[in-house]
Amino acid sequence: MNRPRATPPTRLTAAPPPTVRVRAPGKVNLSLRVGPVQDDGYHPLVSVFQAVALFEEVAASQVLPGAGVSLTVDGPQAQLVPTDSTNLAWRAAVLLAEHAGIAPDVALRVRKGVPVAGGMAGGSADAAAALVACDALWETGLPRTELMELASRLGSDVPFCLLGHTAVGTGRGHLLTPAMTRGEFHWVFGASERGLSTPAVFAAFDDLTHGAASPVGLADDTALMQALRAGDPTALGAALHNDLQEAALSLRPELARTLEIAHETGALGAIVSGSGPTVAALARSRQHALAIAATWTAEGAADTVWTTTGPAHGARHTT
Repeated sequence: MNRPRATPPTRLTAAPPPTVRVRAPGKVNLSLRVGPVQDDGYHPLVSVFQAVALFEEVAASQVLPGAGVSLTVDGPQAQLVPTDSTNLAWRAAVLLAEHAGIAPDVALRVRKGVPVAGGMAGGSADAAAALVACDALWETGLPRTELMELASRLGSDVPFCLLGHTAVGTGRGHLLTPAMTRGEFHWVFGASERGLSTPAVFAAFDDLTHGAASPVGLADDTALMQALRAGDPTALGAALHNDLQEAALSLRPELARTLEIAHETGALGAIVSGSGPTVAALARSRQHALAIAATWTAEGAADTVWTTTGPAHGARHTT
């Protein structure tokens, strides 16, 4: 008599922990105007930000209660990014947990897509993405206005990385008003492996202006705002402005050659992005952007070169 063959026991495998993934963009300062330092140590700013399609991705995964925060980083220049409590994504998770009255238990994984320490808000994008990801993972359900307020506590650029697109920033750059734009703009970014300290650039700015910078106002960027509304890249290139550029060049004179090569290659405009050292060049088209990038690479004018477009969306979930 044939006996039924025994069925081997089913091997159970643990399901992966719930994970939320969020992408947030880097930015370029189309204009950055810096006023004289105030009693609180901050400079009043008027900045026109544009988000670009270079993204940081943060994955927030559930962990056991009491595990606390952990963080790993991969992607270009990952070795330059801290993975402890000084990291802005880590700080964002802790701040959100404190605000919501819950334990900050989460495993964060950051995938880099924005140059590190390049004046393009890569760390701020990490913070913005971490806020959105942890809010979803922990089901805290904060309205966007509260997330924006928390973002402003983490840094001047973090609220814009939440918002994305194009916006005017005042105050320390964190008070945002969306700006009307048309069309798509083609950008080339020349990044350096050696960063620039933002406080050092502001200190150099104070030295160059003898602490008596001119007051700043929205009227200074009328031509730039008109170019954005018209979707006119030629006019936009002519209107690019950065009050910190001279200070950045005083600390890193070699960046002047990167700017010069961009102009020689027909860039519509070229500028140090934010506090630098990344140089941004506005191109006529994708093909023109690739030509500028190739020339920078051939001339050794940048350690890494990136081409992309703007404006791009703010922090949002990925599938």
